[in-house]
Amino acid sequence: MNAHLGLLHAILPATADLKVKIPEDHPSARNLGSERVGSGTIVDPEGYILTVHYVALGAQSITVTLVDGEQYPGELAAQDFESGLALIKIPAHDLPFLRPARPDSLAVGQAALIIASSGETERRVSGGYVTSTESFDGHWEYMLDKTIRLTAFNPGFGGGALTDMRGRLMGVVSLNLNQVGKFSLAIPIEYYLQHEQELKQHGRIQSRPRRSWLGFYTQGFGGHLVVAGIVPGGPAEKSGLRLEEKTRRADLLSHPA
Repeated sequence: MNAHLGLLHAILPATADLKVKIPEDHPSARNLGSERVGSGTIVDPEGYILTVHYVALGAQSITVTLVDGEQYPGELAAQDFESGLALIKIPAHDLPFLRPARPDSLAVGQAALIIASSGETERRVSGGYVTSTESFDGHWEYMLDKTIRLTAFNPGFGGGALTDMRGRLMGVVSLNLNQVGKFSLAIPIEYYLQHEQELKQHGRIQSRPRRSWLGFYTQGFGGHLVVAGIVPGGPAEKSGLRLEEKTRRADLLSHPA
């Protein structure tokens, strides 16, 4: 127990609470809201905070609060739509931060901790085990070849830290799955490490071709993909795609993501 308390005392100063305001007319505001809360993890002592991109997508202003109550304005420094990660920068230096776990150290059955914000200076912790590293695909044009699924529930806001029992950052908690033995899904830290310098320098991954964004949501039905939702003003709507239409068409306009 004392060892776990010592571990948490080392991790908590590197966690952050995020409050984000989005313009009402931003396309993401309709589904994600114009005021969002999230969790983040300091990954660089010069003020870089890693979180999930849906928390900061379209951000007009970001307020970052550390566990000691220190508050900073945040800037959306980078986004990677393919992995679902975002970097926020705050004007601070010599901050406590979490070092990454080695990607090859991840194993099914491994014990892990989720540390998430539940308020400006409040943090909650949940423990569990890695049950799967399988791929994931979402109905919102999102797919990862590798994810981390856990028996641990996410105890707070999205974007929190997933650590091993040595306090090293294994991933960023993204979704609540609510499946037996797979309650939470995290994005492995390797997706960040592979492109860390590009994200910091350019705000995106320049070395990878941009992927088109179509602007609709799908559901599987009867061996087909059926259109379940359309983003207002997006390429799918402009092309005349309709709800419940089977997605066989290839003539949609596309925008770079």
